[in-house]
Amino acid sequence: MNPAGELSIGDYIDAERARVDKELERVLPPEEEPPYSIHKAMRYSVLAGGKRLRPIICLESGRLFGVDDEVLLSAAAALELVHTYSLIHDDLPAMDNDDLRRGKPTSHRVFGEAMAILAGDGLLTLAFEILSRPGPIPAELQLQLIHELGFALGTHGLIGGQVADLAAAGLEVKEDTLQYIHRTKTGALICASARTGALIAGAPEDDLARVSQYGEAVGLAFQIADDLLDVLGSERELGKAVGKDNDQHKATYPAFYGVEESRRIARRLVREASEVLAPYGDSARRLQQLAQFLITRQS
Repeated sequence: MNPAGELSIGDYIDAERARVDKELERVLPPEEEPPYSIHKAMRYSVLAGGKRLRPIICLESGRLFGVDDEVLLSAAAALELVHTYSLIHDDLPAMDNDDLRRGKPTSHRVFGEAMAILAGDGLLTLAFEILSRPGPIPAELQLQLIHELGFALGTHGLIGGQVADLAAAGLEVKEDTLQYIHRTKTGALICASARTGALIAGAPEDDLARVSQYGEAVGLAFQIADDLLDVLGSERELGKAVGKDNDQHKATYPAFYGVEESRRIARRLVREASEVLAPYGDSARRLQQLAQFLITRQS
């Protein structure tokens, strides 16, 4: 803890991750439930680790506007499920062909390509099932959340960014193309995470706009930090191979701007994310700290 008795950002993330992990354990089908193989594969990738930053951002965004955590947790878990789905598919031989994820063999290495594809599909569909279950969130708001997440994952979001990323490999890209790839492939889901918490809390339009600005800036900063870690990080700390962006001639910020300028851009985005939440004072402290953490992390 710090001198004021508050948890450090690292300890805070650990505590929040434990809460999210407990909810993930609750919503994931048990391995003992048939069909056994798909449930085992789904649980393997979701419970392999990770900082749970997207669900934590969702939780903090909802708390900013006074909603109870228990109302937020299932939606936060759904966000982590779709994030893991995207990682499983991203690691496939037809995509990035990665052997390690979070320090463990990737899903297709353990279960085979067909089961990995189905595990990703299972997590994606489970997320929407969770969002649509009867509960404390009114049906009209559930529909809005489903639309929000569907848009963030679709061809105008994560999938569109992945398509553009594949198309740009080995080519000289312009700045607007580079930004598009990063804002959609990674940033769209992070922004949707921030918006989801605020939407559940019933935040007014002006507040929702501020949260959206925060999410957009943090989402882009996060991917720039990932690009930098691929250049500067280690496989031991990251739990995955490094240097692959360069080997695959991918469009990245370090390749386009260089390391130091990329760092400067990431720091500027974090300042912008923090400043847009300044009107909320101390209530936004954790969201601001999370933004800073994203560009200082080593894994």
